[in-house]
Amino acid sequence: MMLLSIDLGTSSVKALAVSADGSVLGRGSAEYRIERTKPDWAEQSPETWWQATIVAVRAALSELGRRSSAIAAIGLSGQMHGTVLLDEVDNLLSPAIIWPDRRSRRQVEEITDIIGAQRLIRLTGSPLATGFQAATIRWFQQERPELWRRVATVLAPKDYLGWRLTGEVVSEPSDGSGTLLLDVRQRNWSPELLDALDIDPGLLPVIRPSAAIAGYLARGPAGKLGLPAGIPVVNGAADTACGLLGAGVVSEGTLLLTIGSGGQLVAPASKVEIDPAGRLHTFCSALEPTGGRPGWYQMAAILSAGLSLRWLRDQVFELRGSGAYEAMTALAEQSTPGANGLLFLPYLLGERSPHMDPQARGLYLGLTAEHGRGALVRAVMEGVVLACFDAYSVLAEVGVRPDSIIMAGGGARSKLWRQIVADVFNLPVRPLATEEQSARGAVMLAGAGLGLFEPVEAALAWATYGPAVEPDEGLRDRYNQLLAIFRAAYQKHRRDFAELWRI
Repeated sequence: MMLLSIDLGTSSVKALAVSADGSVLGRGSAEYRIERTKPDWAEQSPETWWQATIVAVRAALSELGRRSSAIAAIGLSGQMHGTVLLDEVDNLLSPAIIWPDRRSRRQVEEITDIIGAQRLIRLTGSPLATGFQAATIRWFQQERPELWRRVATVLAPKDYLGWRLTGEVVSEPSDGSGTLLLDVRQRNWSPELLDALDIDPGLLPVIRPSAAIAGYLARGPAGKLGLPAGIPVVNGAADTACGLLGAGVVSEGTLLLTIGSGGQLVAPASKVEIDPAGRLHTFCSALEPTGGRPGWYQMAAILSAGLSLRWLRDQVFELRGSGAYEAMTALAEQSTPGANGLLFLPYLLGERSPHMDPQARGLYLGLTAEHGRGALVRAVMEGVVLACFDAYSVLAEVGVRPDSIIMAGGGARSKLWRQIVADVFNLPVRPLATEEQSARGAVMLAGAGLGLFEPVEAALAWATYGPAVEPDEGLRDRYNQLLAIFRAAYQKHRRDFAELWRI
């Protein structure tokens, strides 16, 4: 018996075929781009997602041969917050607007005023930000009213993929809470919010648990994927919630730091804890809150982590080839901690925690003629970690006190980045050795949907880690000094960022 997961990410879709004991038997992936047709816009074609899914699944199945007929269930994971619109005959009405999109800044302010900032945070566990589905829907209502009148179904990216597989319109609490339309305590759509924002609840999918079966693989998509029809498709969860399972982070007191395109600091929670100032997010996890399981998680997020290094690679250095990041890291290792007095604010897409400021801009501070490529790279890497620590400070205020950090994402593969995290946080860092943790989490939910195992048990058994990286105590004071300058730089330039936005 085997299980299959499909993880719909921001830059690629991944497919993973796994045995019931957690052994990976086949994997596949296919990439796509973010389309930026206007300033601040971020879109992707859902049809591109589907075609990429076909490629990724067929690649994973090709490693199985005839054993692909033993796939017993499919689990899903996907990027959060995005919006897919279908009409009454299931045609796409527009490209999907995804999480980095910033066109809805005015709608964010309006919704916050309508509901009230404190009431909104209490209901949803989170402040509203651009790119979230609630703000995107409001944008369509106001900027594309003729199109909005034709909308019959609104889906998150993962749930669009589930619909393509099964024909069923279903979601679950983790992706639902990422829309900012869900009552985070009740784990279902909020009648108060839907009424206030003039959203017909019939446009939204039904909410079922993450480990519930959403439907069964239909004949048409089954043929395209190379699978038999009728395979159960389990809801799965948002990529962050699945990533917690895949990383084995399923108890309070543990912190998961992921440096991927963005950066997330995530701590499981057994009850809803909110930051009244609205500097972090409390979302539903993939676990139902029964038997003491953490049914929620607290997340502080930065928008441009690995994206900052990619920007430096593509737009400044113009490096190509598979070894580009390794070459950049080798340059950074030649620079001293602190990048010889150079700081980088990684606000290339605005910022979430702790500023919640879509107008924030990136900044090199302290640049001199003596700074070469190595310092530029190291400053970016350190700036990303300083931004993560700035975000973590809000989690600390609400009681998160980890004794170590589990580090995941592409950044975790960098020995230098792991050491910078350990030094800035002054905590041991354990790199997650398990790859594709969101896809693995979706596999765990697929197995749970069939009753094969409990997802918590699978999470603890399957996750593996590399050797811990210890902090260099001799650098503690230096990074504390840099952190103070880093924080002050944002405050000093906040108005400049806003003025540059207007210009």
